[in-house]
Amino acid sequence: MVETAPNKPSRPAAFASGAVIGTLGGLVGLGGAEFRLPILLGAFHFAALEAVILNKAMSLIVVATALPFRAQTIPYSYITAHWSIVVNLLAGSLAGAWFGAGWATRLKSETLYKVIAAILFAIAVVLVFGHGTGAGHALLTGTAQWLAGIGAGVVIGIVASLLGVAGGELLIPTLVLLFGTDIKLAGSLSLAVSLPTMIVGFSRYSRDQSFRVLGRNKIFVLVMAAGSVVGTFLGGQLLGLVPSEILLPGLAAILFVSAVKVWSHS
Repeated sequence: MVETAPNKPSRPAAFASGAVIGTLGGLVGLGGAEFRLPILLGAFHFAALEAVILNKAMSLIVVATALPFRAQTIPYSYITAHWSIVVNLLAGSLAGAWFGAGWATRLKSETLYKVIAAILFAIAVVLVFGHGTGAGHALLTGTAQWLAGIGAGVVIGIVASLLGVAGGELLIPTLVLLFGTDIKLAGSLSLAVSLPTMIVGFSRYSRDQSFRVLGRNKIFVLVMAAGSVVGTFLGGQLLGLVPSEILLPGLAAILFVSAVKVWSHS
C-alpha cells in the first residue's frame, strides 16, 4: 500500500526549503538531496519511496540549473576540456543508477529508511575526509584510473538512485582524489555527470506506482521547484566567495544530523 502525505504541505515552507537547499547545491555542486530528504520525510511526512522520488525530481531541477549558473565562475570550456573524465564516470554511473532504482522500488519502507540513513552517514564521512585533499595529484593514472573510475561510477549511480540524490557528495571527492581536479571544477564536473545519471534513475522509478506522487502533489512540486531555481541562482553567485574550509564541515555536520533523523523513521 502506498503511503501519502497526511497533511497538505505548506507552500511557503516548500518554497523556503527549496531555496535554501538549492543555494547549498548551487554553491558546492550538489543536487542538495541529502538535506531535502529529511525534510520530505520529517516535515512533510512523505513515505520513504515517495520522498526519494520527489527528492530526485527536485535534485534534477537543481542540477540542471546549477551548471549554467556556475558558468560565470567555471566556464563550459573548462568542463569540455575534461570530457574524458565525465565519460569515464558515466560509463559506470548510468548502469548503477538503473539497478539502484530497481532495488529501491523493491525494498520495504523500514529497510529503505535504514539504507538511506547509513548512506547519509557515509557521505558525511566522505565530506570530512575527502574534500580537504589538494588538487593536482591524481591517485591513479592510465588503465588503472579508467577502471577505478568505472567502479566508482557504478557505486555512485547506485547511491544516487537509492537516495534520489545527484551523487555529487561522492563524485566531488572522487574527482579530487582519483583525477586530481580542482575542487571548484570538480563541482561543475560532478553536475555534468549527475544529470544523465539522474535521468536514467528517474526513468526507472517511473515504472513504480509511487511515481504518481508527483501528480498528486503538483503544486507542492512546482513551488519547491521554483524555490530551488532561486536558490541555485544565489548559490552560483556565491561561488568563490565562501571558502570550502568553512562550508564543507558545516555540510558534513548537517548530514550527520540528517542521518540520525532519517534512522529514527525506521
